[in-house]
Amino acid sequence: MKLGVISDCFKKPMKESIELAGRLQLDGIQMYAVSGDICPESLLPYPQKIAEYKKILADNRLSVSALCGDLGGHGFEIFKDNARRIEATNRIVDLACEFETSVVTTHIGVIPLDTSCEKYKVMQDALGRCGEYAHKKGVTLAIETGPEIASVLYGFVSGVGCGVGVNLDPANFVMVTGQDPTEAVYMLRDYIVHTHLKDGKRLKESDPVQIYKCFAEGGIEALNVADYFIETPVGEGDVDFASYIKALKEIGYNGFLTIERETGADPSADIKKAAEYARANFDL
Repeated sequence: MKLGVISDCFKKPMKESIELAGRLQLDGIQMYAVSGDICPESLLPYPQKIAEYKKILADNRLSVSALCGDLGGHGFEIFKDNARRIEATNRIVDLACEFETSVVTTHIGVIPLDTSCEKYKVMQDALGRCGEYAHKKGVTLAIETGPEIASVLYGFVSGVGCGVGVNLDPANFVMVTGQDPTEAVYMLRDYIVHTHLKDGKRLKESDPVQIYKCFAEGGIEALNVADYFIETPVGEGDVDFASYIKALKEIGYNGFLTIERETGADPSADIKKAAEYARANFDL
């Protein structure tokens, strides 16, 4: 397996983030590609800009582990928004091809438990359309684990068709649903194309639907999320990494473990510690 990092976690300009990842001798970097300097509107019309970023990556011996195409809000839950969101996702897939990565990760909203409800059909249709386009381009649209347990996500993905997979974030399982990430690896084994290296603790049971509704609508402060879960530096939370990494190896996963650190006073230091922890404990 290879080690990567999400560029935005450094909280620095992109060029500096790439250089920091290079100094840590990581293998790759995941870049947000929805807005700003790294997005289809900023780069696709300007091949020279793409070439410049690719040179910086090459100079730092980094590949792009994935692009993050998370459009925010309610994902693909709302039918009237989906034509625009599908088009935006397809353009991010085009950008992924330019950066020679085969993965675009995204949050898709909360998958309903009722597979016969209209929202479930709306979401599957949208993801099916995105997946069909991605597949033609040699890219997989990877749904990030979060508000649903693995069996629900498996049922959804297996019913979508080609071009859709899973970005497995073990901490999201631990913090929000209480799902055992190791169990999730075995259940989702046929669909895992990218993973996040993140840790956390679940402080008390929560309603995942309510949690992600607050994320989507910007009301997370009112929920006081710190009452329910906390993200920690890698190795300091409740993810059983020995079991989790063993499971990834057993299913033949050989892709990226991409470090994600969304909180903390010194994310750069925590990213460095995560890389050191992985190298010391994971037999990469």
